[in-house]
Amino acid sequence: MKTLETRSYQGENDLEALAELFQACEMVDHLDNWVSISDIRPTFDDRYLDKERDIRLWKDGKGKLIGFGQLLIQESVDRYLCCKVHPTVRGEGIEQEIMRWGEARMEKVAKENGVSVKLRSGTRDTQTERIALLESCGFTSNGYFLRMERSLVEPFPKPELPTGFTLESPLSPQFSGEIGQRRFLEAWVEMFNQTFIEHWNCHELTVEDLENEISHPYYRQDLDLVAVDANDGTFAAFCSCFINPEKNQHKGTKEGYIGHFGTRSGFRKRGLGRAMLLSGMQRLRDVGMDKVLVGVDTENPSEVNQFYESVGFRKVHTDIVYVKEF
Repeated sequence: MKTLETRSYQGENDLEALAELFQACEMVDHLDNWVSISDIRPTFDDRYLDKERDIRLWKDGKGKLIGFGQLLIQESVDRYLCCKVHPTVRGEGIEQEIMRWGEARMEKVAKENGVSVKLRSGTRDTQTERIALLESCGFTSNGYFLRMERSLVEPFPKPELPTGFTLESPLSPQFSGEIGQRRFLEAWVEMFNQTFIEHWNCHELTVEDLENEISHPYYRQDLDLVAVDANDGTFAAFCSCFINPEKNQHKGTKEGYIGHFGTRSGFRKRGLGRAMLLSGMQRLRDVGMDKVLVGVDTENPSEVNQFYESVGFRKVHTDIVYVKEF
């Protein structure tokens, strides 16, 4: 392998080259992962991200960005490795170099914390070369996730909340003002943690985490829906949708996404989940979308993939998460 320049991330000046690298990869891989600078910037501004130690760039002799590695922190000792290599130089050993960098970083994390740590990385089930790379580096499959989609042009049932619940959003009058918005965030976080506490690889969300999420330029309050218990104000279920306008413009599509979705423990089996999903779909249709997509964990204890199928969703593809413990 030719000698390469490798360095840490240097901020805003690197964003254009990173977006070009990601887009070059997407042109060949066809993973529906087209991203722009607007997509990348919020990720790199994450308060948990150590920009100096957890992002690495590789350039060729002409200064062109050809490789990228990032460790996304899921908790203090658990990281997810994102790896991108330009299609023109794949198979020349850069992938292995990025993997070695990620593993060396994780070994330091293990030493610093004095505990075992896990490094995760994902792949599409059709990416045989990447699967072979991960397995050759000692990674084993640890989870399967489906991407499902449904047309919003085709009719679907009108959402009907169970008696005793109201459909709210951050725009509802009771959450107006700074105090109201803070109350919404705190109740939302408490609901989220109670909903996913038993799920695979779940990590507790904080208000600060949520504030970081909603600072994304694509976040819309009108697409952040919550079912509230009219008796005591408990946040019982939620469906947060989002739209990537730049991606839609690039692809010539009108796609929306189901982001966070679930029903908290103690409120299930009442029809809240179905009502919230249909409410999210209706809201996306109302703002002009003609298709909705969602990611589904196949190990979900509530067998939610069958639930989506019952509402008309179909599988598009499968992603695999691999893990290696240090």
